Amino acid sequence: MSVLLEQALRLSIAERQKLADDLYESIESSPEPFRLTPEQEAELTRRIEDYKKNPGGGRSWEEIRDAALAR
Repeated sequence: MSVLLEQALRLSIAERQKLADDLYESIESSPEPFRLTPEQEAELTRRIEDYKKNPGGGRSWEEIRDAALAR
C-alpha cells in the first residue's frame, strides 16, 4: 500500500482528484455491500438520537469551516 501511496502523491493535484473520484466510484458500484463497523454503527445511532432530541443544536458547515480555518 505504501508504494501505491507514494506513486499517487507524485501525481498532480488534478490527477489525484481524478484518482480519488475513480476510486470512490469503484466503491459505489461494487456489488459487495458496504458495512459499518459496530463502533461506527453505534456512533451513527448516537448522533441520530441526539439530532432527534435537539434538531436545532448543530452548526452549519460554514460555522465549522470558519472555526477550523481560524485555528
